[in-house]
Amino acid sequence: MTFRNGPDTDLDVLVVGAGFSGLYALHRLRSEGFRVRVLEQGGGVGGTWYWNRYPGARCDSESYYYSYSFDPELQQEWEWTERYPEHHEIRAYLEHVAERFDLYRDIELDTRVESAAFDDDTSTWTVRTADRTLTCRFLVTAVGCLSAANVPDIPGLASFAGEWFHTGRWPHEGVDLAGKRVGIVGTGSTGIQAVPVVAAQAAHLTVFQRTANYSIPARNGPVSAAERAEVKARYDEIRRIQRESTNGHPFLISEVSALAVDEAERTAIYEAAWQRGSLKFRASFADLLTSREANETASDFIRAKIRGIVRDPETAEKLTPRDHGFATKRPPIDTDYFEAYNRPNVSLVDVRADPIREITPAGIRTSEEHPLDVIVFATGFDAMTGPLLGLDIRGAGGLPLREKWSAGPVSHLGLQVAGFPNLFTITGPGSPSVLCNMPTAIEQHVEWIADCLVHLREKGVSRMETTEEAERDWVAHVNEVAERTLLPQATTSWYLGANVPGKPRVFMPYAGGMAAYARTCAEVAEKGYEGFVLSA
Repeated sequence: MTFRNGPDTDLDVLVVGAGFSGLYALHRLRSEGFRVRVLEQGGGVGGTWYWNRYPGARCDSESYYYSYSFDPELQQEWEWTERYPEHHEIRAYLEHVAERFDLYRDIELDTRVESAAFDDDTSTWTVRTADRTLTCRFLVTAVGCLSAANVPDIPGLASFAGEWFHTGRWPHEGVDLAGKRVGIVGTGSTGIQAVPVVAAQAAHLTVFQRTANYSIPARNGPVSAAERAEVKARYDEIRRIQRESTNGHPFLISEVSALAVDEAERTAIYEAAWQRGSLKFRASFADLLTSREANETASDFIRAKIRGIVRDPETAEKLTPRDHGFATKRPPIDTDYFEAYNRPNVSLVDVRADPIREITPAGIRTSEEHPLDVIVFATGFDAMTGPLLGLDIRGAGGLPLREKWSAGPVSHLGLQVAGFPNLFTITGPGSPSVLCNMPTAIEQHVEWIADCLVHLREKGVSRMETTEEAERDWVAHVNEVAERTLLPQATTSWYLGANVPGKPRVFMPYAGGMAAYARTCAEVAEKGYEGFVLSA
């Protein structure tokens, strides 16, 4: 069977999204001879980095490995300027990739997918936008895990006389906060990045915190020419370690228990990791996410750091996490986050103790009214499922994905959903995705999907669908692996959808590690795509 036929609207593969996932999917699938088109709702490439332009927005993985590994020349030619690149530098990198590999000619920008429906008779997908209809044999979603903005439903928002923004939909022209009274709602990774930058701009900043959070210093700074050269000389080794690691980073987790060393040695290891900064802190010991007692040693260390940095004892107490352990929710890194609360123009409101009652024309009301000119919602995203459910996907027999996932997301390997033939979800629920350095997870998924489609073409297969049994078994495995860790115990985590009212509480990513997951995917392929039904 050949997939290459028909007009431009009749495609082998249609990819939704032009971020890290979509760009690589287009390049890889096109290089395999498939007729591919990418639809992107934004006005440029970049995915989450096209939209996330809020003050302080930058990556929390180091630049040299928050990047593609598929092309050695690309690795050598690109020059990162900072240890943790800001949003505009990541966007410039992805724009460079799109130009270098001539991807723009197969990308349609400013094009939002309104629906996608599977046709049982032809085993094809019909995808509709506002002004056209396309058909494809295979539909690949590259919509990202963190792209559906979560704006809280607070009474009175429409009455607010000032301006309000969500960090995930920040105006591209920027927002002038100078001399203004600003309120930031939320202290997850986004709020932690934004607070110090906004504090330096605003006349006064009020932070509304639901859950106190741990954070590790980023120790950001410029990357010297010597550092860039050293990395480029070691890229083969760096990429090998990424693929062999638990989280897709170029470092391995210690094999030593936090409880196997005395307090002085343990503190020295934590202190060295704190001074170095970065997400590597959580690799200090083997059991930080599997032993509550071990985790408490790291949590106590960071709590002491918070109390040592924040001068006002009452504010320090509000900022000290008590209801979850370190890294059981997404572990942020920061530049002067806790230090920002020492500024005279920054105040903190604990909305768990003093909840937000309404938004008024003048500001936000808790037990008192906080006058504001600008409200910034740093309230995150409808993670992992939101971007997919927003596409109105309907599978075999017209089954809506929203109905299929009404009790929470289910999939096989995070790659396919039973009842939705020829649909592949890059970094979907049930895959490591957000627990990893995303480019590592993305490349593994894209390469698996591309190899799979080549196999189907060679075998004359036009329809591929995972089975209900394989899906049930994988979901059970995902839950079993998660329960071996402390991750599901952080009940306010967006890993469980806890930040979105009414969303089913299901632990969504795969916690078994990137390397183990990749081996499982490879074994499935080697066994003739075990757990999937292939038909002509």
